[in-house]
Amino acid sequence: MTATTPLELDRVRRLIGGPELDWLVQRVRRRMEREEPLTGTLTLAQPTDLQRRAAERLLGRRPSARPTGATLAVRLDAVDAILRTSGASPDGLAAAVTALTGPVTPRRATREAEDLAWAHAHAPLDGLPAPLAAWAERVRTEGRLRRLARSPDAARTLAEQSAHALAALPADPPVSLPTFAARALGSAHALDDGTPTATLILSGVRALTGHSDGSGAAWRRAAWAAAGLLRDEVSSTVLTLGLRGNPALDWYADQGEPAILTLRQLAAPAVAIAAPALAYVCENPAVLTAAADARDPAAPPLICVQGQPSAAALALLRHLAGRGTRLRYHGDFDWGGLRIATALRTHVPWEPWRYTAADYRAAAPHATLPLSGTPADSPWDPELAVEIGRFGVRVEEEAVLDSLLDDVTVG
Repeated sequence: MTATTPLELDRVRRLIGGPELDWLVQRVRRRMEREEPLTGTLTLAQPTDLQRRAAERLLGRRPSARPTGATLAVRLDAVDAILRTSGASPDGLAAAVTALTGPVTPRRATREAEDLAWAHAHAPLDGLPAPLAAWAERVRTEGRLRRLARSPDAARTLAEQSAHALAALPADPPVSLPTFAARALGSAHALDDGTPTATLILSGVRALTGHSDGSGAAWRRAAWAAAGLLRDEVSSTVLTLGLRGNPALDWYADQGEPAILTLRQLAAPAVAIAAPALAYVCENPAVLTAAADARDPAAPPLICVQGQPSAAALALLRHLAGRGTRLRYHGDFDWGGLRIATALRTHVPWEPWRYTAADYRAAAPHATLPLSGTPADSPWDPELAVEIGRFGVRVEEEAVLDSLLDDVTVG
């Protein structure tokens, strides 16, 4: 295309550049963006009298007697021919519209450039180890970055911050959430509730720890704590029975009474807790309560994680496992129970405690609670997950309480 001279541009403006024909120019531009041919007829419903007269002048038509509001039709081939033969735009309608409105980028090229920019924005999340790799793919396919960040540049920064923070988790030993945010992200408030950074990283934390779905301040506190990030050091606790090592724990053990330990107590430089050869771990407080009612003081200790293990529970179990204690775990026979057990297994080694496919098969015929939720795996005994799916019933710990008490109430 040859360059349009100022005189030619003035003529283009006189022909089609007025406000009365702006509808025509904008529709032609949209066709150019979609890479559609500039042929055929454009129609305008309910045109004003000025719009109709402008089109008639352009096309050399006599003034119409049609009433204002009747549909106006303009053939693009005719407009193109007028622009060429008049010399206003020797290269036709497309060149004229470009001169009036600026360069036209095809939408396909725009989409390709945008897709490339968003792919670049997600790049910092690529290559994360499992289970974060699956989480990163969900972030991409579900469009989470697009919802949290308004532009690819902002999304890239968010992805970089999230990947950097998640690579440092879980925090061991646990640390306060503001302290971690300042250290990993440069601001103590970077992980305040409701910020895009906190929203995305907390999503990754759930994938990393297996923490359950939920909402509310208490749930967020527990979800952060599962990765070792604490709102405070005293709200995270663990319920125990029979632990020894200091006068307070020894007294509780002698009395056969449960003891609650806070993370603050467990995070002390020298934790005064003896590491027994064997300790049992359960999911639900009802098991520990029943054990306390019938306990022999010489029986092995029992620790209750109360659902998703708290930071305090993880700190205690790591302390014991690191000093040679053999941990045996039991949880609910349902999908949620398998997820909790699997998540715990990523933090500390444990052996199944009456928590195998054979144990489930023995209990399932007496169960009446229907199974619900998304299926989960049981890496310690793959057949267990298969059997739970086959029977389709839940078996809670309380339903097999008698057999569990046989192990934790006798010395």
